Amino acid sequence: MYTYKMGRVPELVICSFIVVSLLVIHFFSDLLRAFLGGYYNQDVTLSQLVESQSSDYAWFLKLLVNCFGYSCVFVPGYLIYKYVGRINYLERGNKTFLHRAINMCITGNSGYDQLDAGSSAADKERQAASTAAKRTSSQEAVQLLWCFGGLMISYLTWGVLQEKIMTQNYFNFAGESAKFKDSQFLVFSNRLLAFLVALAYLQWQPSPVRHRAPLYKYSYASFSNIMSAWFQYEALKFVNFPTQVLAKSCKIIPVMLMGKLMSKAKYESYEYVTALLISLGMIFFMSGSSDSSKASGVTTLTGIFLLSMYMVFDSFTANWQGSLFKSYAMTPLQMMCGVNLFSSIFTGASLSMQGGFMDSLAFATEHPKFVFDMVVLSVCSAVGQLFIYHTIDVFGPVVFTIIMTLRQAVAIMLSCFIYQHSISLLGIFGVLIVFVAIFLRVYCTQRLRAIRKRAEGNKPKMAV
Repeated sequence: MYTYKMGRVPELVICSFIVVSLLVIHFFSDLLRAFLGGYYNQDVTLSQLVESQSSDYAWFLKLLVNCFGYSCVFVPGYLIYKYVGRINYLERGNKTFLHRAINMCITGNSGYDQLDAGSSAADKERQAASTAAKRTSSQEAVQLLWCFGGLMISYLTWGVLQEKIMTQNYFNFAGESAKFKDSQFLVFSNRLLAFLVALAYLQWQPSPVRHRAPLYKYSYASFSNIMSAWFQYEALKFVNFPTQVLAKSCKIIPVMLMGKLMSKAKYESYEYVTALLISLGMIFFMSGSSDSSKASGVTTLTGIFLLSMYMVFDSFTANWQGSLFKSYAMTPLQMMCGVNLFSSIFTGASLSMQGGFMDSLAFATEHPKFVFDMVVLSVCSAVGQLFIYHTIDVFGPVVFTIIMTLRQAVAIMLSCFIYQHSISLLGIFGVLIVFVAIFLRVYCTQRLRAIRKRAEGNKPKMAV
């Protein structure tokens, strides 16, 4: 009996970490609610209290509230990580469900030894490199076109539906109209459906690839992806249109810089030149296509800070996912499943802590048309993520950023055709610069590859 109790002590301590952490976080959220004047009005959610504050510092309160929600995951996770390492829980613990779950989260090892995992990952990486080397130029062009078309169709449709959901009135069964306001619930539904789709596909694969990566490594890409989207939306309230264009169009530059910092990536000189040309062309095109009468707002230090944080987090996401592909030779579906698992947990915890979860579910039950739009939006998001991870896996984060930058130009072109907007000569000149830069990048890449292949063929063979 004594041995049994001692064997259950680590599990009890781990569960207590979770419970105590949630209670402490809930206590601080109640203090924030009292500070905002909502202590005596429990019908108002914490997110609604933040929205009612002055716009000068509401963004900081929103960030604080979101961080409270995310800490519901990070704080218990960190405490558990330190505790199991100190007591060597993974080495001596009972083989319970909790033990296997923690083992998968921290080591990625579910019963196989680490040496086998590393050798298998290395073999898979060599196999992927060999496959890439055997791919012809025409096959690579078809692959790139497939990724480009998939990203364009899925995310252009996703953008249209997102704007529709956030701007139009939905009618309930009584004929009363209302607008849906909680964008974080949309993020949660998108990530949850994407996780379920990826998980179902992985389970039904006839010969699944063994997963090797520790699950906690996905949390970094998940968190940075959520934060980059949040900073982007908040920045729109503080900066004017040209400043937004400048930040989004030049995103390829911080992606390359982040690649050098994180993985010591080396880029050719033509890659830097074409990156600058693409950014310059996109600035010309989108500035020449904007409606100056709608370019309202004043550029402030707050807006510059938010845009800077958006670029930092967005650049980190693509490069971190690229490094995971190289380190663990995982499949795009495994990446999609892992990242969306943590994104669902993060956004779900934040929604629950703020009180917006039940309000959004109540809105969905009363407005069936909203449910249909939300499901279609989530499907587009899931399909788009498949193309994202496949593109990063095959071509790397820089090519992915180029495609998503071009998507902005295509979105404005569609808007010009549908709503009869005009494009100035500056915008047309920008389009020409972008496509010339892309052609130059492809040409230089193919030429450099041919030169290296020729040099390898001319090397003298060593005698045996």
